[in-house]
Amino acid sequence: MFVMLLLVVYGRELGAANFLWGSDIALLVTLLALWLENRFLASMMAVGVLLPELFWNIDFFSHLVAGHDVLGLDATAYMFASDKPLLLRGLSLFHVFLPLVLLYLLMRLGYDRRAFAAQILLCWIILPLSYFFTDPARNINWVFGIMEVPQTWMPGILYLFLLMLLFPLLVYWPTHLLLKHFFEKD
Repeated sequence: MFVMLLLVVYGRELGAANFLWGSDIALLVTLLALWLENRFLASMMAVGVLLPELFWNIDFFSHLVAGHDVLGLDATAYMFASDKPLLLRGLSLFHVFLPLVLLYLLMRLGYDRRAFAAQILLCWIILPLSYFFTDPARNINWVFGIMEVPQTWMPGILYLFLLMLLFPLLVYWPTHLLLKHFFEKD
């Protein structure tokens, strides 16, 4: 029911392009993984979003407790913006429980090491889609710059290719190694 409500509200308030965000994809695929008890899908989403969601949660809770984010990312400023509908902000709290659900699934089902390659493939599909078919002002998946700031120090397409390399190297690979170590079943 939560995801159905989120789909309707996000679709109306933010548009279909918002569902290209890695965390939104992870929420939808995690629902499918829960339903099917699918280790591969749960593993793939864990590789893709556990680290970014950790940063989102640090940013959110530090802002909630201290009034500002400690990482300097300001990734959750929209959660505290009074001009955003309360329901929309409330639904965005899925970022808090999504990592917990993914870790629960990994503890229960184990980790599938094929998730690393599959997540890279998904990244290499989603990032170009985000770059070519979304509004640069929305900066979905940071394909136009880090967080809200558009980058200007290199051609946009080169930045996109760099991002397509950095996500697998700096996010997926370390996460894959940790998940393989702690959750892989023989």
